[in-house]
This record gives sequence, structure tokens and C-alpha cells, in this order.
Amino acid sequence: MQLYDFPAPTPRRIRMFLAEKGVEIPRVCVDIAKGEQFRPAFRAINPSCTVPALMLDNGTVLSEVPAIWHYLEATYSKPTLLGGNPEETALILMWERRMEFDGYFAAAEAFRNSVPAFACRALTGPHEYDQIEAVAARGRARMLNFYADLDARLATVEFVAGAAFTAADITAIVSVDFAQNAVGISVPERCENVLRWHERVAQRPSYQA
Repeated sequence: MQLYDFPAPTPRRIRMFLAEKGVEIPRVCVDIAKGEQFRPAFRAINPSCTVPALMLDNGTVLSEVPAIWHYLEATYSKPTLLGGNPEETALILMWERRMEFDGYFAAAEAFRNSVPAFACRALTGPHEYDQIEAVAARGRARMLNFYADLDARLATVEFVAGAAFTAADITAIVSVDFAQNAVGISVPERCENVLRWHERVAQRPSYQA
């Protein structure tokens, strides 16, 4: 297998997942800062022009984070990050989806619609889309709501989906770091539960992936 990678938030979700599993996969850096994702060689691998992408031994390419996670979970079952039974899996997927939609996508809206380097690239993929200032503002507002909602959730549980660290925590912490580091939307001091959770998760070795 080969993982097509770059030090950016979305591929980090795969790197953290692999680190939690203790699995090493050979990596190929696709420098999206130089536009390598749009070059013919990579388009032939992933026509969506996005990373991460996982090429399996038989040449099959998986290019979406949930798809890659499911394949890795089935291949390397321990420790489980997507649940050990149908109910656990459903709850983890529910919370992970909320972390992605309310957190990760909000940070991406704010980032891709405001950073000059992404002019005409407001959405990932092979097609050009103009930046919309109002969408960037909405993303910032959504991110603050995300912090408040996550804080309320973490007042009742240790981790996002319950008692154990799961893929939902990976998406959540990548979303928080994305918003803070790339857009400057910090966790408000009043969100003490989020801050405590972040400090705890940041102590895990996978956080550095």
C-alpha cells in the first residue's frame, strides 16, 4: 500500500488514525502548495485531485477519509476506533459526522473563502470556485457555535463519542487545530471542557502525526 499525503488537516486525520493503530504505511508526499495534486500523474491516481489517497496492493485507490478509515479498521482491527459492535459503531459515526460537518467544514469555509492563496479554489477538487466573503464569515460563526456545542457535550463524557477515544475525537481535534492555527479562531476560555479535552488528547502520541 501507499498513502498519498501532505502536512495538511485532512491527511492528518489518516495519520492520527494510523498512529493510534501503530501501523506504518509508505507515504508519497503530494505537495498541494505547489499544485502537484492537479498534475496529470496524480490526476491519474485520484481524479478528485485531493489528498489523502490510499492505494491498495491491487491498485484500488480510496480517496475519502471515512472510506480509508473503514478499510484500515477492517484490516487492522485493534485498537478499535470505529466501535466494537453495531451500536458503538453507529454512535461513533454519528458523532464523527457532527464533528466534521459542524467543525471541520466550518473551519474549511472560513479558511478557503478568505486566504488569498485559495482564490478560485474555495472548494477542494478539480473545479474552480470563487471565494465568497459571506461564507467565510459564516464559517467563523459556525466554528464558535461548534466550540459551544462541543463544550456542552464534553461536560457529560470524557471523549466525543463516550468513554473511549475514537475517530470522532480525531476529527474534532483536527477541526479545532485547523480553526486555531489556520484561521485564528481560538477556543474561548469559557469552553473549559473543550480546553481540558484538547489538553488530554494532545498528550497522546498520535497527536504529533
